[in-house]
Amino acid sequence: MATLSDIADEYGFLDPDDRYRLLIDLGRALEPMPEALKTDATLVRGCSAAVWVYPTVRDDGTLHFLADSNAAITKGIIALVLTAVQDRAPRDILATDVTDALAPFDLQKQLSSNRTQGIPNMIGLIRETAARYV
Repeated sequence: MATLSDIADEYGFLDPDDRYRLLIDLGRALEPMPEALKTDATLVRGCSAAVWVYPTVRDDGTLHFLADSNAAITKGIIALVLTAVQDRAPRDILATDVTDALAPFDLQKQLSSNRTQGIPNMIGLIRETAARYV
């Protein structure tokens, strides 16, 4: 899995249309989320598109998240968010400023407010999940 820094480097050289394509490709690369896990309990509230996030705890205590969305660009956004926290210890996740980590992508300027309004809720859900395991 590429790091956020690697993705940001590539993203910075792209024109707006190619940036959309990159987000869509990131979403397509997400590990498939079984339909049975796409429930009201895993739905992220406050997103204009449906976004589901399901946490699992690995044997080493790290958190692994499955995620999906019914919108391609939103799925790419959750893929970016997960890149910052995937397979990390709950304490490390809580110590990570995901909003700051996403700053190089300048998503607020690149995408419509409808597409970005749910990002704080995605991050909040992941942080709440990590806090339960500390």
